[in-house]
Parts: sequence; structure tokens; C-alpha cells
Amino acid sequence: MPFKALNLSEAVLRGVQAAGYTDPTPIQLRAIPVVLGGGDLIASAQTGTGKTAAFALPILTRLGAHRRGGNARVLVLEPTRELAAQVETAFRDFARFADVRAVAIFGGVGYGFQRQELKRGVDVIVATPGRLMDYLKEGTISLRDISILVLDEVDRMLDMGFLPVVKDIIARCPKNRQTLFFSATVPPEIAAVASFALRNPTRVEVGMSRSVTKSVNHAMFPVAFEQKFDLLLALLAKDEFDSVLVFSRTKHGADKIARRLKTANHSVAVLHANRSQNQRMEALAGFKSGKYEIMVATDIAARGIDVAGVTHVINYDVPENPEDYVHRIGRTGRAQAVGDACTLVTPENASDVRDIERFIGQKIPEMKLEGFDYKPLAPRPPQPMHNRPPGSLPGTIRHRGGFRRFKSRR
Repeated sequence: MPFKALNLSEAVLRGVQAAGYTDPTPIQLRAIPVVLGGGDLIASAQTGTGKTAAFALPILTRLGAHRRGGNARVLVLEPTRELAAQVETAFRDFARFADVRAVAIFGGVGYGFQRQELKRGVDVIVATPGRLMDYLKEGTISLRDISILVLDEVDRMLDMGFLPVVKDIIARCPKNRQTLFFSATVPPEIAAVASFALRNPTRVEVGMSRSVTKSVNHAMFPVAFEQKFDLLLALLAKDEFDSVLVFSRTKHGADKIARRLKTANHSVAVLHANRSQNQRMEALAGFKSGKYEIMVATDIAARGIDVAGVTHVINYDVPENPEDYVHRIGRTGRAQAVGDACTLVTPENASDVRDIERFIGQKIPEMKLEGFDYKPLAPRPPQPMHNRPPGSLPGTIRHRGGFRRFKSRR
């Protein structure tokens, strides 16, 4: 079914076409009619399946023209600054032929530009909970005219401890509104929020929320802890790549990996919570444009960025939470493109790997990089818990598929 069969407005259809989209994804096919019909919705789908367009397109159709002099009519809550900026950009792109104004409200930057945009009048506010509460408390923003409330990445907001603030924000919105929940996973905790925020919601679930996208080839690379960085360099040197996301568990680890990669003459961006907002925006823009061939990030980026064309994800550290494995490797293989993801694992992390395999319901293939001089996988001596490094899984099984050749921009 093409987009034009979904009863979207002509202006929105032109925006969709200009953005390069041709056919709706499964989550869009099922969610758009519900949103257009005015019903409440709980929608879950894997990352990279088009959830933003699934709510942005019907919302823009329902809004019509900009209402001058009025308060915002749509509020979209996002867990991170990056997501807020990207969703606001998506609204602007889809509304390029429509008379609709949107603004992103998030912390880490000054208040001046945001206040200026709010004073001009906006139809859509895309906000993180903390900065939005700042404006609500000072009276700069009123939610009395909100007719559509969207909670995006609800599971992530709960993980980040935003539940009390989110409840406060929901309570400030009119009771007679449409409420939409979008999430990659739907843990039981979401039911507690849904019980008071939604009215007879339609439930839409596309795919297995714990499954790995079929378009991603993923494997574990067992290696001794002291050889992890050497293996990372060997993977980058032996194979060809277009753009690579490297994930670290910690901010300190991300900085260290980035410094060593720069020493090895790679162009590298860094993304984590200790970076300023300007630094984070520059890193994302540079990675998207190809200025940086590698981005080293903590899990803030697992759901916090949407970069088309990421060909490879490398988990330098095994993620602490099994569901983060799905979200990390979901940064590649997006929009049905083929992507590759590899995880460097050491013997200490055997239990983490077992947890991930139980979570996704499948064994993860193991590989060895040909020509790499591996050391024996002997466990490291016990260390204090606060210094214990991420570890991995012993043993080696050849993966039947293998990885595509990377092609460097350099």
C-alpha cells in the first residue's frame, strides 16, 4: 500500500516524497490509521522501522495550518537531547510544504533561542522532560491546548528514571486529548503509566521486540582482554567500511578508545553524556556527513541517534543490559539495508553473553579474524568490582556467513 492510500494530506504526502520515502513500513501501515482516527495507541516495533514517521505524518495531517497566536497543540516527549533534536527535524522535513511550526526543547544549551521560538508561536513541541519542566514552572509554556500527547521511547524514559516527571507533565495536559505511546520494547512498567494516561488504547506490535533485525549479520569475537584494542584496529584495517559505531560501556572508556583510534589515524567523533550539547551536535553532524568515519559512543547513542548508512556496529564492550544489545546493533541494517555488528568478548563476560542469548532467544555465532595473532583466552585474575572490565565467552566456532568487506572513506 502506498502512502497516498493512507489518507494523509496532500502537503504531508509531498513532504514524504521529498524526504525520499516511497512505501510505508509495517508499523506505519498499522499506526497511521489509528492516529488519524483520533484513538489512543501503544505501538512497539524494532529500532529502524520508522516509528517517528508513524506518528509524525498523521499528526501533521490532523493539525492542518498553523494557528497563529495560540499555544502548542502537540507535545512529544523524548528521553534524550539527540532524539528530541532528530524528531523535531523529522517534523520540519515532513512539514516542509505545510504551514506548521515545531520547536525542540532540551537542556545542555541556552534558553534564549528556545524562548524566542516559543514566543513566535509553535504548533509542535518536542521536548525532554527536564527542560520542559523548567519552562512549565516559570510559566513560559502552557499545555492547556495540547490535543495530542506523544511519549516516544517510553521504555527508555522509564529506564532513565523520568517516570515521576512524566506523570507530572501528563497531569498538566487536558484530559480530553489523544495519547500515543511509542517504544521499542513494552516492559510491564509501561502498564502503570498507560493505566492513567491512555483511554482504551489500540495495541500495535510489529515484530518481536526482543529479536534482532534480520538485516543485521551479528557475531561474537572472543579475544583476550589485553588484545581488545588490537583486534579493533585489525578489524578496521583488514576490512572495508563506510561508517562505524563503536560502543563503550563508560564515558572514560569511550574517550580512551577515541584517543587511541585518532593516534592510529582514524577520523573519530565521540558521543556521551559528558560532552557539551554543541560538541554532541557537531559529532552527530560530522558523522552523518562523513567527516568522521567512526563514532565512539556510550549507550546514550543506542537509541539516541538515527544515522542512515551506518554499515557496522562494533561493541567494544559487551552491553550491561541484554536489551541494549538489540538497540546497539539496531543502529545498522536500518530501513531494510544490510548491516554488520560484531562484539568483542573476553572470558570474564560469559554470563553477560548467556543473558543476551536468552533475551533474544538465539545463539550468537562466533568468529575469528583470519591472520590475527590471538593469545590464549585465560581468565584474568580477580579484580575489585569497580575496576572489573567487561569480559566474554570462551571457545571459537566459525560463522557460516562472514562479514562484508568494509570500504574506508580515507
